[in-house]
Amino acid sequence: MKLGAFSISLNVKDIKTSKLFYENLGFNVLAGNIAMNYLIMKNENSLIGLFQGMFDNNILTFNPGWDENGKEVESFDDVREIQRLLKDKGIKLESEIATNTSGPASIVFKDPDGNVVYIDQHR
Repeated sequence: MKLGAFSISLNVKDIKTSKLFYENLGFNVLAGNIAMNYLIMKNENSLIGLFQGMFDNNILTFNPGWDENGKEVESFDDVREIQRLLKDKGIKLESEIATNTSGPASIVFKDPDGNVVYIDQHR
């Protein structure tokens, strides 16, 4: 199963403070908009999303079809195929997508400890 680029999406209290903190660790802004309270920060192959006021918990995020630079990859597993494989393995989904669709879509589920996993396909 190819899940795509991985990042941790952090629920932050103050995005400007968090931005400075991660810049001090060597991260740079890759994408996002601080005025809209979200940034994607990158340090080599590591990605951290900073999100202020958008969700309650930290989230493990995967982006099928993208590499860690936000560039499209040629070969990837469509999120609908990933959904099918997860369901075949007995993993309960919190949100599903219709299988007769194509293009951008996302699914959500939790790991055994209640951590949210978000698979978000943008193309």
